[in-house]
Amino acid sequence: MEILMLRNIFIIAIVLTTCSTFAGPPTVDSLLRKIDFRSNMVTDVKANVNLAQQRTGQGTKKIEMLYYRRDSDDAFLIVMTAPSTEKGNGYLRTGDNFWMYRRNTRTFQHINRDENIGGSDAQGDDFEKRLLFDLYGAVTDSSGKEIITDDTLGKIQVYRFDVKAKVNDVDYPKKIYWVRRDNFLVLKEQSFSLSGTLMQTAYYLKYTEIKGRFVPVNQLFVDEFEKGNKTMVEISNISINKLDNSIFTKAYLENLSK
Repeated sequence: MEILMLRNIFIIAIVLTTCSTFAGPPTVDSLLRKIDFRSNMVTDVKANVNLAQQRTGQGTKKIEMLYYRRDSDDAFLIVMTAPSTEKGNGYLRTGDNFWMYRRNTRTFQHINRDENIGGSDAQGDDFEKRLLFDLYGAVTDSSGKEIITDDTLGKIQVYRFDVKAKVNDVDYPKKIYWVRRDNFLVLKEQSFSLSGTLMQTAYYLKYTEIKGRFVPVNQLFVDEFEKGNKTMVEISNISINKLDNSIFTKAYLENLSK
């Protein structure tokens, strides 16, 4: 499960200023560009991230972490604060290096970007700043027409459109988006396997405005493959003040975890 859990926590922070309308029907590329344009974070970020993972027959697992991201190079640092078995562990990404820190052994291990974070469904690459337009393109029907329609989600007017991956290193190769027509906030997203099996549905339940930007602070991810499994993501205490470069170091993570 992606966290578009966390990639979307801060990558889909949509700027509503200078909101314009399309001259004529939009294309999928124009919608993706519009989302990317309005989601471009140009500040550092610090926040608390809480996950509640519900698994069939296992109850609910609560995961809490501190998240720091430096905008200049997209470096990030994560420190686990709960559960107790993960408290003090952390993750650091700078440049092409991605490190996992284990408090009990006080050691760092170089890991892959698809490593799961703290026993959650979030992976390292979920924290990277990547543009939708670079990752996905329009799906067309047999006549070559893009699959995009005017739709409603509840009482909200939305654009509903299908996309397929342009690159291989994405979480899901096919997706459907429901995006508000008035401000281009993503409200719903469905993710599919290459064979077309629905794997996950994501709902963006609540946004908060921070200096003209909108961050999804409540998200629900429903596992459509393993029925009954779902994850709620909540973001709080968001700060966009500039972060000291010393934060994005092994020494800082090790000291913070003491």
